[in-house]
Amino acid sequence: MATPSQISFEFDDSNKPAAPKKRGRKPLNKPPKAKQKRGRKSLKEMVDEADLMELPSDEILNNKRYYSIGEVSELFHLNPSSLRYWETEFNSIKPKKSAKGDRFYTVSDIKKIHLIYFLLRFKKYTIEAAKDYMKKHGTETDHRFELVQSLQQIKEFLLTIKADL
Repeated sequence: MATPSQISFEFDDSNKPAAPKKRGRKPLNKPPKAKQKRGRKSLKEMVDEADLMELPSDEILNNKRYYSIGEVSELFHLNPSSLRYWETEFNSIKPKKSAKGDRFYTVSDIKKIHLIYFLLRFKKYTIEAAKDYMKKHGTETDHRFELVQSLQQIKEFLLTIKADL
C-alpha cells in the first residue's frame, strides 16, 4: 500500500480554468496606438502643410468676385473656425455676410489672409506679434509681402534649373 507521501496526481492543462484578469497597469510591451486626427497639429505637420500651400495667380482669383469660407479654407489648408477666429483678431479681414450669415471673401480679403498665414505659419509669429507687425508697417506690409513672394518664386525657378543640370 502506498503511503500518502507517495501519491501523485496528474493534471490536464487543457481543461484548466482561465485565470482572473489582473487589475492595475497594463504591460508595457504593447504596440503604441495609432495617432488620432483630433486636436492641435504638431509643429512639423503645420510646417509641411504650409510648404504645400500655393495661392493661385491673380488671374485665376479674379475669375470669381466672392469666395465662400469653405473655398478659402481649402486654399490655405485651414479649418473654417481658424478663419473665423482670425476675422475677430485682425480688423483688416472684413468678409461680406449674407442675410443668412454666410461669409463671402473678396480677393483683397484672401490676400490679407495670405499675409496673415505667412506671418503665422512661415515666420512663426504669434497672433499678437502679427498684429503689431501689421500696425507698424501698415501699407508697406503688402508691398513687402509681394516682394517676398516674388523672391520665393525666383528661388524655386533657380532650384529647378539647378536640379536639371
